[in-house]
Amino acid sequence: MQAGKKKTAFAQLKEQEREARKNIIIDAAENVFAAKPFNKVNMRDIAKEAGISPALIYRYFPDQQHLFVEAFLRGTKRLIDIYDDFLNSGDRVSIEDAAALFVAYLSEHEQYFKMMTHFMLDGTLNIELLDKLNSIERSMLDQFDKLFKKIGVKGDTRMISHTFFAALNGILITFRQHPGRSREEVQEHMRRIGNIVSKLFEHAITQGDNEMFE
Repeated sequence: MQAGKKKTAFAQLKEQEREARKNIIIDAAENVFAAKPFNKVNMRDIAKEAGISPALIYRYFPDQQHLFVEAFLRGTKRLIDIYDDFLNSGDRVSIEDAAALFVAYLSEHEQYFKMMTHFMLDGTLNIELLDKLNSIERSMLDQFDKLFKKIGVKGDTRMISHTFFAALNGILITFRQHPGRSREEVQEHMRRIGNIVSKLFEHAITQGDNEMFE
């Protein structure tokens, strides 16, 4: 029995070590991808950032796409956790605050936004990775569903959530690299546009125009 417990403890330690190494590689991938375009990044860059050999990365990730999908999933889960706290805080929630959270997070963590847009436009992902991305997108849309239900929308909110998600991504795509403006000015500009978009959604909902989302 004692030997069995030692074996279990050893296996747990090995698994913890494996997860720690995976996280080091993902951290390195995020740092490299934040500094370089997706199509300019290779495994050697990531290995150098992590302080390991490129061959070691392949023990944890079969290719670059798997690595970046894992990095994107981790970052998006953090955003979903932020929304969980926001929606379950007990305070009154607003569409405006929800929009500000989304835009602020993805402008402050641009590597996740660049990954997301790359995956949206790239049609070469295999089924396994595509399923993972679809799963995390559904989880994000679930948060928006909770938001709209919490502010009083009756019935199916999915199309409203899809529209809201698309509108917020549109803000980031259009204005995050606004020429001639500082980073602070760009973030403020996107925040103001997010407020306008939120007010349009709120107006449609409070005026009973939910059918426009059907």
